[in-house]
Amino acid sequence: MSMIVSVVAFVVIMSIVVLVHEFGHFLAARKANVPVYEFSVGFPFSPRIATIYRHKETEFTLRLLPLGGFVSFSADGDEDAQKLFGASRLSRASIMAGGPLFNIVFAFLIFIPAYLATEGISLLQAVESSANAIWMIVAGTLSMFGHMFTGQGGMETVSGPVGIAVMAGQAASGGFVDLLFFTGVLSISLGIMNLLPFPGLDGGQLVMVMIEAVRNRPLGPKAYQLINFAGIMLFLCLSVFVTWHDIARLVSSA
Repeated sequence: MSMIVSVVAFVVIMSIVVLVHEFGHFLAARKANVPVYEFSVGFPFSPRIATIYRHKETEFTLRLLPLGGFVSFSADGDEDAQKLFGASRLSRASIMAGGPLFNIVFAFLIFIPAYLATEGISLLQAVESSANAIWMIVAGTLSMFGHMFTGQGGMETVSGPVGIAVMAGQAASGGFVDLLFFTGVLSISLGIMNLLPFPGLDGGQLVMVMIEAVRNRPLGPKAYQLINFAGIMLFLCLSVFVTWHDIARLVSSA
């Protein structure tokens, strides 16, 4: 039963956090007048099973694997997302930053009722506690990544899907408030991770926009695709390594 709780909690929480992230991209794109052709609930590479709703050019769809979601800036026959790359650098930067920003704001809003429920404090105190928690988690996460990249830290504090599923199950077993705190922490972690200057992540996209601004000419969609593909491959390799580390850690502690 605990395994089922962990899996269900992982799928639900991860989907909520990812959808919040993608909704940030979606709203920023709408504000910049960049068309979004699909907003999907479900894993990107899984088959589409239904179109739930259509609004303007956007199809709101459901994919077969109910984990996370994505937004697509490519129309049929327009794999290069020309409208996105034709937008101003400021607009593209705001679209890339919209997802991580929404994750952080979402966590802030989630922490407020969690603090109200656990500490019996006033709303103002809960808001202050939530802001302090955001700052501490952001600073701690950046410090952790900094230690990893400089070789001063190991993999002990890094978790992949298996480790997150275990923690999600523990949070669900601990009650609704624990689940709120866990969801907030995961949302912040996703937002910060996506701001890292790594190809394929939002931070990598922002770096490429900065490179374009320095050289005063665009890199072009093909260059973006090549860099993003390399980033995705590296990210998948890292995910496999972290997942293996999670499993080994669970086996050794069993």
